[in-house]
Amino acid sequence: MGIVSLLLSYFMLLRHIRRRMQKMIFLTLILLAVSGVYSDSHTLRYYYTGVSAPGYGIPEFSIVGYLDDQYVELYSSDTGRTGPVASWMQGKESAEHWERESRIDRENEAVFKRELLLWNKRFNNTNGFHVAQVMSSCELRDDGSTKGFEEFRYDGEKLMDLDVQTGSLMPIMNEAQIIAQRWNRPDVRRGDIYKVYLENKCIDLLKRFLEHGREVLERRVRPQVKVSGQEKGDIMMLHCQVYGFHPRPVDVKWMNGEDEVHSYETTLVLPNPDGTYQIRVSAEVTPKDGDSYSCYVDHRSLEKPLDVKWEPAQNALLAGITSAGVVVLIIIVLAGAGFILYKKNKRRYIAASASDASSDSNTAVTA
Repeated sequence: MGIVSLLLSYFMLLRHIRRRMQKMIFLTLILLAVSGVYSDSHTLRYYYTGVSAPGYGIPEFSIVGYLDDQYVELYSSDTGRTGPVASWMQGKESAEHWERESRIDRENEAVFKRELLLWNKRFNNTNGFHVAQVMSSCELRDDGSTKGFEEFRYDGEKLMDLDVQTGSLMPIMNEAQIIAQRWNRPDVRRGDIYKVYLENKCIDLLKRFLEHGREVLERRVRPQVKVSGQEKGDIMMLHCQVYGFHPRPVDVKWMNGEDEVHSYETTLVLPNPDGTYQIRVSAEVTPKDGDSYSCYVDHRSLEKPLDVKWEPAQNALLAGITSAGVVVLIIIVLAGAGFILYKKNKRRYIAASASDASSDSNTAVTA
């Protein structure tokens, strides 16, 4: 194979891996974003990820644990060890606990590798880069009730769900029919194993980890809110930026008086470097006489929801002031540049005059 063909194959592989990884990362972000409505519940999630072609800094198998929005635990096939990640988890569990979890996760890794090979055959993907993911989650609600969830994905697409009530795997794709039948066999009943884990060990770990990090997880930081408007012909694009809040769950929407504005765009709740969060909600409206737009924000840190009004007059005035400021700034810059050029030209003129005078003086002496 020529060098050109090798390079083309290499770059095609990189592009293929990048697409797969982008889909995998996007899936993880979506799953992390599923925080539910405003409540005092807590959730422990584990993300199991296996790849068919390790390399490029990607472990062949990994397990990442999150308690609510906190990254708390990690297992990687590169180390074969499970350990705490969050600073408030350090030293809170015994060495025996982490050794036991490492042994269990090494067993999970072996099972995952076998399953990924079978999944690849089921999808006729015996070569290339492929990703298998499992999200295992248990929730402890504020009323003491619990809920479990288990989801299986292949190359970013949902493959199967666990019916926690019956302990059965429910296929989503046609290719998953045989996989689900194999797992649901009376001599296997893998769904029952998942069900028992979600209802018992997962909840026990959640409660223990919650005690370790309660001060961090349950801190309350009030959101800051900024509203603005941007004209696009007859349409006004309204933006509501909510930032600096903790914990993560928040309810943000645009209102017109008592009516909710339904045509809006919402970003994901994104983390800030200081551990707080931000979100932006935008709406396209056509303002009419009598309309009164405001951004409604409800958050766990607030005694009552915020209602921040958008004032068109103030917005227009601010835009006018900004435009005038830009004009003044341009004038100042141009004036300053002109003054500098004037000073430079003046110095050149003086230097040239002095040179001419010196030349005339020398000529006279020689004569």
